[in-house]
Amino acid sequence: MASKPESRVALHIPALGWRLKAILPVAGVLLGGLLIFLWVTLSLERPERQAVIAVAAAGGVAICGVVLVVLAVLIERPLRELQQKIARVQDGDLSVRVSFSRRRDEIGELGRHFNDMVGQLVSSREEIERLHRTQMSRAEHLATLGELAAGLAHEIRNPLAGIAGVIEVIGRDIPEGSPSREVLKDVQQEVLHIKNVLSELLDYARPRPPQIMAADLNASVEHAVALARQQALSRPIEIRFATAENLSHVEHDAAQIQQVMLNLLLNALQAIPGAGSIRVAVEQRGDDVVITVADSGRGIAPDNLASIFRPFFTTKGQGTGLGLSLARRIIEDHGGRIEVESQPGAGTKFTVQLPLQRGSAIVE
Repeated sequence: MASKPESRVALHIPALGWRLKAILPVAGVLLGGLLIFLWVTLSLERPERQAVIAVAAAGGVAICGVVLVVLAVLIERPLRELQQKIARVQDGDLSVRVSFSRRRDEIGELGRHFNDMVGQLVSSREEIERLHRTQMSRAEHLATLGELAAGLAHEIRNPLAGIAGVIEVIGRDIPEGSPSREVLKDVQQEVLHIKNVLSELLDYARPRPPQIMAADLNASVEHAVALARQQALSRPIEIRFATAENLSHVEHDAAQIQQVMLNLLLNALQAIPGAGSIRVAVEQRGDDVVITVADSGRGIAPDNLASIFRPFFTTKGQGTGLGLSLARRIIEDHGGRIEVESQPGAGTKFTVQLPLQRGSAIVE
């Protein structure tokens, strides 16, 4: 038969108050001195010893009283004030400050630290509120943009399809070698460009939620690298890819990550005017996986570096300025982040950081 565990009774020992803690050493010293003095006085057998003992006892009590009063003024009042101000901070009042922070002792230093802490809390709350307002403004902007994009797609795509059909019919009637054929090709290219702009605008304004599942991230990135290599076949650009060894499956949307990586790789190809190289690497860092895309291109000007993720910002003549903005949104929807480092003439490096696992992921 299994023995029952022994029951233990928890003893609650009341904590000693600070007054008692402060007075006990003083009282102990005074009592010891008084006993020694009493012993010496009794051994001398003087007749005035009772009066001397009474005076000494009264002096000891007076000293203890003075010590308590001094401690109450120097310690108790600041501690009570600090407790009250902490309670107000817990209730959300960050305008409180302690009044004893000007003292030039340890209590004053404690007060200064408290005031600094509350000041940092105020700054943090203001920053959080600012970020919240920014996110709300961005959400409203995106909602408006989504409605605008849907209306544009409906109002422009149908007439544009008709224009493209008419141009194709006209092209059949133009004789070979006519200068009008070159103009017609330019018109067809512009029509195609408008279609691409509309498609990217719709993708940015109304992106689909990521379909998260555990998959091989090395394979997802390698697929984008293979597509980029096809684009660079006729150019003296080398694309090197280093996989992460022994990398477990990462929860991500493979199609969206391929879209992000292909966008970064095509940007890198466009940034290299002649011969050059692009290095793509996947590596695990703790609970995250990091993908880097570094090129040897012309780099990004410092004035433009802070704006490259903004919608519609582009330094390319044919770009829409939505590719990097959409890439950042996709990465943020995966719970990650994307960063960029660049120097003019020294190339650009994009860093994508993704978590290995997400709580809302669907594992297959």
